Amino acid sequence: MRRGPPFWQMCFVSLPCGQAPSAPKACFEYNGRAGGPWMTEDDRSAAEVIDAYRRRRERMVPFMLGALAVVLLVVGAFLVVIWFTGDSPPGLPAFLRSDTETPEPSRTPRPPTVTLEPSRTSEPSDTPLPEGPLTYIVEEGDSLDSIAEQFGVTIDQLIVANNLVDPNNIGVGSQLIIPDPDADLPTETPLPETLVPGSTIEYVVKSGDNLLAIAERFNSTIEAIAEANDVDPADVLFVGLRLIIPVNIVTPVPTDTPSPFTATPTRLP
Repeated sequence: MRRGPPFWQMCFVSLPCGQAPSAPKACFEYNGRAGGPWMTEDDRSAAEVIDAYRRRRERMVPFMLGALAVVLLVVGAFLVVIWFTGDSPPGLPAFLRSDTETPEPSRTPRPPTVTLEPSRTSEPSDTPLPEGPLTYIVEEGDSLDSIAEQFGVTIDQLIVANNLVDPNNIGVGSQLIIPDPDADLPTETPLPETLVPGSTIEYVVKSGDNLLAIAERFNSTIEAIAEANDVDPADVLFVGLRLIIPVNIVTPVPTDTPSPFTATPTRLP
């Protein structure tokens, strides 16, 4: 006894063109197999083979399309690599090429080289003497004369500015004040008339001084000045030397004043 199928599916078979069906023929598919109860076993086997081939071909189509896509991707990637890495990349297809020519890179002009002519070296000008007052350190071989000449000042200005006791003996490393060349020397204070004879004053020797001139100026004598300062009258005085001068120890000799001559007329015999 045959068992009934779990489900039934109705389908209609198309007849060849021009033939009208006298009655609808029903075909049945039992458990997914083509055929019906009117088909023989051979017909059913043939139908199953055809159906299996059709299904296998339908299953192969996606695999074939996928394989073709993979091949196209590999070939495309290979062409792109050759395009960018090759020495002479293949040309574009005609429909991708444009008529616009690619401009060649232009050369950037180099700026002209300017040769600078050597300028004339200006002649060194005389260095102006520094204006005082400033400080100078005495070096080996210096003297008051050379320092005064170097800075354009006088020896008397150096002596007064530095209150030098012995201008001829200035030690190396000593600091000297260099006064302004235009500085005026202090004027001497005149001796008061009330000085008692034999009083002493201090006097600083200047350029051009000697004992005789100093003695006559202060109404003194060479011997008195030499004795008061323990020096030899024949010694040469140096500028800046401080002397003790006894004043008004001699009476100044008045100079003779010539009297006017009056002519007396004489009668001739």
